[in-house]
Amino acid sequence: MSREVFWLVCTVILTGILWIPYTLDRIKVRGVMGAMDNPKPGDKPQSPWAMRLYFAHTNAVENLVLFAPLVLILDSYQISTPVTAAACATYFWARLAHVIIYAMGIKVLRTLAWTVSFIALIVLVLAVFGKV
Repeated sequence: MSREVFWLVCTVILTGILWIPYTLDRIKVRGVMGAMDNPKPGDKPQSPWAMRLYFAHTNAVENLVLFAPLVLILDSYQISTPVTAAACATYFWARLAHVIIYAMGIKVLRTLAWTVSFIALIVLVLAVFGKV
């Protein structure tokens, strides 16, 4: 397994477990049956941190759609360099930071963490075209 694929797997695992804390909060706030019910306009609101985590999870899924194909394209062309490995590691850690910072409600740092992950994506795109 390449280093890039390793970081992809880590990112998939992270993205795949982000629903757990906000779902537990939903159960705590609305009860088991309320958590399993269809959303309604009058539902009791979740904790603010859980709603922010929900949005961070949604953002992680949206960005995984960009990251995963880039890593798989690089892997299919057998492109693995210190730069691509560092970009993938940076992407993972920036996404983890984004989730934590977003859940904590720190606005500017949240955007900076997302920006770092986006720059990592740009590096991967450049690598696909042989520019780095």
